[in-house]
Amino acid sequence: MGLSVTYKILREHLIEGELKAGNEIGIKIDQTLTQDATGTTCYLLFESMGIDRIKAKLAVSYVDHNMAQFGPENHNDHLYLQSISRKVGAWHSRPGNGICHQVNLERFSRPGWTLIGSDSHTPTAGGIGMLAIGAGGLDVAVAMAGGAFYLTCPRVIGVHLKGKLKPWVSSKDIILKLLSILTTKGNVGCVVEYFGEGVKSLTIPQRATCTNMGAELGVTTSIFPSDEVTKSFLAAQSREEQWIELCADSDAEYDRVIEIDLNELEPLAAAPSSPDNIVPIKELAGQKVGQVIIGSCTNSSYRDLMICAKALEGRTIHPDVEFAVAPGSRQVMEMIDRAGGLQTFIQAGARILESACGPCIGMGLSPADGVISLRSFNRNFPGRSGTKGDKVYLVSPEVCISSAITGEIVNPADIGIEYPQIEEPSQFVINDNMLQLPMTETEAKSATIIRAPSIVPPPLSEKPPAKLDGTVLIKLGDKISTDIIMPAGSFLKYRSNVPEYAKYVFNSLNEPGEPSFAQRALAIKEQNRAGIIVAGESYGQGSSREHAALCPMYLGVKAVIAKSIERIHLANLINFAIVPLIFANPEDYDNIDRDDQLRAELLKAIENADETIEIENITKNSTFVCKIILSQRQRKILFAGGLLPMVKNG
Repeated sequence: MGLSVTYKILREHLIEGELKAGNEIGIKIDQTLTQDATGTTCYLLFESMGIDRIKAKLAVSYVDHNMAQFGPENHNDHLYLQSISRKVGAWHSRPGNGICHQVNLERFSRPGWTLIGSDSHTPTAGGIGMLAIGAGGLDVAVAMAGGAFYLTCPRVIGVHLKGKLKPWVSSKDIILKLLSILTTKGNVGCVVEYFGEGVKSLTIPQRATCTNMGAELGVTTSIFPSDEVTKSFLAAQSREEQWIELCADSDAEYDRVIEIDLNELEPLAAAPSSPDNIVPIKELAGQKVGQVIIGSCTNSSYRDLMICAKALEGRTIHPDVEFAVAPGSRQVMEMIDRAGGLQTFIQAGARILESACGPCIGMGLSPADGVISLRSFNRNFPGRSGTKGDKVYLVSPEVCISSAITGEIVNPADIGIEYPQIEEPSQFVINDNMLQLPMTETEAKSATIIRAPSIVPPPLSEKPPAKLDGTVLIKLGDKISTDIIMPAGSFLKYRSNVPEYAKYVFNSLNEPGEPSFAQRALAIKEQNRAGIIVAGESYGQGSSREHAALCPMYLGVKAVIAKSIERIHLANLINFAIVPLIFANPEDYDNIDRDDQLRAELLKAIENADETIEIENITKNSTFVCKIILSQRQRKILFAGGLLPMVKNG
């Protein structure tokens, strides 16, 4: 039987385990990626390992998240990252150079290589044929130190693309269609691999849109083959020598095959407030729009923006619409400027934002109450925009610009504008003067790390208690994202100070006039009792932010009991010695309430490799059973008190 692209790369990088779906395997990592919202903690953890030099082939530190510098904290982080990353052997992309995934695609991503990044949208690089996986910062720090990255050997879902996209239908509609089929849950332990004749009609940025937003499926990653289109893109970036051909064997078998006929796709939207709430644009047409934003790591390429600019020529934005554009990188900004697109945007009434994550993570441009906001972004979790009860729709750039012109949601094919034909550049503008080289080992010896008082080393985790004797601090529903656990936006500046950031755990769920989650958790911790979180399906979906485990750990949380837990967050919980438990009978969830007192022989079950554990609900005078779905290595991490203590102690 032939191999898929996924298994070809895994085979070349396998260090430990057997390439059999469901097994835990360890793979060698060629490249790592961090950004400032997660990177500061990642480098602090790397420092604590006592290793002077990065051992991965390539590491890049980006600054693209915490760009709204109210107070000194964000700039403190930027200077720390600039000084330490270069000292230990990483490239550094300065603020303003662009969004990590867009810049990485342009300047560093390589077909056939492996990449892990401390950002859940790291799979963007799968558009160029790279096995790129989002992970927690501690896993990235270990990979920087030369350690293996462990994952479940995946099942591969093949997505067979046929045909060619019609005018005004976007690659964004491909991934929205796939989200309508697979949804955001139930795909843990899978990789999505695209193949078929339809692949050849898609540019690298179009492919990257699909792999970027594949993160919303909950899969490990998504990947395209590396073909002549890939070669042309790399050549246009002056990196042709890095190209290799990498396609699935003709007899490769997939665990499941989904067929998508590109000819039949229509413009789609992810309606509030989940990326898998997919609705055809024709069913939304006519609704008034108050805000439109084009950008994010999903849709901010040269092609995306020039299609919008060409559609705008000779027109203005509707007077009732606030319209903003965020080019994905400085390269994109310069390219659209040279092509006249930037001038068109400005003349039409656009607000030009810097090349950064910005509104996608709630960093500015929060919509007004009750206003529909169309965005070419990847997530529309409740309140992620910074507005409680927001009405954010995720759509293609084509739908964005058409609706910005008309003032209402509209199918772009219905506005009477000829679809712009945008050719991929044969040569991109190459200006790497905001990419700083790693220092040599000689230079690094005399280099100083800039460390402001707002940067606090993260607390070490501890071994789980022998007996879990704790209180249910909160009971949550389904699809609780890491945005809800740890808010972004204006709170991001506290990322490098865990005791301060921990004050805002579940901040959006705190009731006015009542003690906050953090206050209640610390009160339980002071009583030498464990804190316990209870949740429904897909707990911890979304961003890779490890603070969603690190801060609860600091507050004394020792266990999470849920119907299911998403991949990256599950790994982060284990890395910081919080025990993840899964209801054996999901109906037992209904019989637990906040403040219930729970008890179990926790450490013994972990040490004995038990697959289940009985938990006593003292308050309800009842018992229930949970599954302990952990590998031998994960049990070892928990028993050591977390991944960092295990690495430090050998």
